Amino acid sequence: MQTKLQPKLILAAILAAYAMPQAFAENKAEVLETQAIEVVGTTPLPSIGTPINQVPSNVQTGSSKDFSQQQSLDLSEYLDNNLGSVNTSNSVANPYQADVQFRGFTASPLLGTPQGLSVYMDGVRVNEPFGDIVNWDLIPANAIANINLIPGSNPLFGLNTLGGALAVHTKSGTEFPGVKATVYGGSWARRAFEFEAGGVDKEKNVDYFVAGNIFKENGWREHSSSDVKQIFGKVGWQNDTSDLDLSLALADTMMEGTQAVPLSTYNNPKKAYTYPDSIGNQMVMLNLKGSHFLTDDKLLAGNVYYRKNRSSGFNSNANSLAAADSVNISTLTDQDGFGGTLQFSLLDDLLGHKNQFTVGASADFGRTDFSSDSLQATVVGNETVTDTPFTSAGQVRLNAKNDYYGLYATDTFSFNDQIHMTLSGRYNVAKIRLSGMSSDPTLTPVDSSLSGDHSYNRFNPAIGFNYNPSNALGFYAGYNEGMRAATPVELSCADSTRPCALPNAFAADPHLDMVIAKTWEGGVRGKLAKDIGWNMGLYNTQNSNDIQFIASSVSGSGYFANVGETRRRGLEVGLNGKFDALTLSVNYGFVDATYQSDFMVGSAANSSKDGSNQIQVTKGNRIPGIARQTLKLRAAYDVTPAWNVGTNVVIAAGQYARGDENNQDVNGKVPGYAVMHLDTHYTLSDSWKLFAKVNNVFDTQYATFGVLGNNIFNSLDEQFRSPAAPRAGWVGLTYEFGRAKKSSAVDVD
Repeated sequence: MQTKLQPKLILAAILAAYAMPQAFAENKAEVLETQAIEVVGTTPLPSIGTPINQVPSNVQTGSSKDFSQQQSLDLSEYLDNNLGSVNTSNSVANPYQADVQFRGFTASPLLGTPQGLSVYMDGVRVNEPFGDIVNWDLIPANAIANINLIPGSNPLFGLNTLGGALAVHTKSGTEFPGVKATVYGGSWARRAFEFEAGGVDKEKNVDYFVAGNIFKENGWREHSSSDVKQIFGKVGWQNDTSDLDLSLALADTMMEGTQAVPLSTYNNPKKAYTYPDSIGNQMVMLNLKGSHFLTDDKLLAGNVYYRKNRSSGFNSNANSLAAADSVNISTLTDQDGFGGTLQFSLLDDLLGHKNQFTVGASADFGRTDFSSDSLQATVVGNETVTDTPFTSAGQVRLNAKNDYYGLYATDTFSFNDQIHMTLSGRYNVAKIRLSGMSSDPTLTPVDSSLSGDHSYNRFNPAIGFNYNPSNALGFYAGYNEGMRAATPVELSCADSTRPCALPNAFAADPHLDMVIAKTWEGGVRGKLAKDIGWNMGLYNTQNSNDIQFIASSVSGSGYFANVGETRRRGLEVGLNGKFDALTLSVNYGFVDATYQSDFMVGSAANSSKDGSNQIQVTKGNRIPGIARQTLKLRAAYDVTPAWNVGTNVVIAAGQYARGDENNQDVNGKVPGYAVMHLDTHYTLSDSWKLFAKVNNVFDTQYATFGVLGNNIFNSLDEQFRSPAAPRAGWVGLTYEFGRAKKSSAVDVD
């Protein structure tokens, strides 16, 4: 007769096997709210998680301790400085507006960028409904307990998971008690105040956590200021069988950006090419999530959420120095997202073997009202000045409705203590309805209807195996499939006869096929010693029906189209651990991202263009914007128990510029770079800590983004680059009380 374990003991057994503190077992649903990284979330909705050695992929993790020690400005900066196969590009010179590429797939805040990564915060998908973009300025770094970067086309995370899923778990008052306040400032008139507070009432089983940030900076380039305000709060209740969390996130941001500069003026990188350009976000998100053990081995979990983001943008489109030949465009995007997930887990044995089965269903709805107004403008100096009297250059009024449904299941079956099999699958349904009109006086007819209905559905499977011959060695292999539906932005700009200027003007909406990704992955990981781990793996992802923005012969305009197949394949090697007073992490990534189909694309500034300003892209050409090799090194050393010094070294190979999809432009690649950052912490007392940070220690001049274009100031076709920030430093002071005792200066969170 089988003896059932109490719920608390079920979780305790899982956690104890991976050396997590026993105190964490008191709250089953808060496992993923701690700094522990040996158990990861493998489904969109956080629950008890899965031991990392039973996950058939190279999951990468990060904790609040890492964020705090490095004083990471936001999540994108942390990813770029630490994780393998990640590189970022910043085309607008604003620190909160970086494109993050992982294994050659992108999560970007820029509307119109084809997205290939899904991002979740406490089980809520935060890819915006209108274009699947990710706004890094809306995720407060000091509210993050830990992150899991789950690679591959994992179907469990739903739409847009072509190259990976990033799961962000926020802090709770139980795991992060006490008060912490930080003030710092320095280069570019940066000044910031951060605070967090958490607590628990054990008698009432209630805990709370709140975090807030106020950040202002002039920016290192002209017209690249940032004004960011964020607040996050969570209230939780739990007992032996149930957990309930209600969270509220608010953000109000305004960010200026400035474009890449042509090589002919690259020696003056602070100068704005043209301006003004800005984007502001006002966001509110409510999320109620909970879990309850129905019986000792049956767990029911769910969440419901509401998310509203109002974005206002201003874009200067300078076409030439001729009077009235440029355009200023103002946009307003109101996005409402709401929905929920219900998930059931069965932790009972199957056929006498350990087994964990989860089934779930999700529904996510998006409602977007988008409007843009374009006014004729003239370039005066480097500013595009709206002409008076006002002359319309077009407008858009668009309403988009997204209905996304998913039904998923995953099962991890243990043949024995060494061999585990994971079977997963998800059926996705995506329905997108568009209505509205676009007006462009340069086209015939002037007005175009944007109305249309689009539907996508597919079942995406996955299978994986783990073989762990010992606690110090493990092998994994897997295959998975994922999909993404075309976004309302892409569907509204898919007519080759009516090119549009993203993200500001749209045309008719021919149907685009969904993108399908198929990934093979295998590798090995282990431990050289108790605190020293390593990993090595290979992967191959093949995309079919990939979507590309096809530039037209009209400067600054184009349309989205399916371009056939693309491929990302590569190698990842990592080493991390603690060697006495030295903490070390090294991650190497090789990404070979290529087109696997032939197609024509407009590129008027490419030196190899034909008479129609077109270039021929052929199978094997490398995809622009992706560094083929990256190396990340993080080292932190305890000079004394009170003083710690750390460094991040980021090395990235060169990349092809956008517009050079055929890899034949005379300017060649944007060069690779190596850059070093330093940070140091000194504990003055139990409550006071002093820290400093220096970025780009050697003041290296480098660029992370390139694009081909015509320089309106000399009429030459050039390669434009977005210069990275020069050397900069900041100093800060932290005060805290009521928090866990620290054993060294690096024990921060």
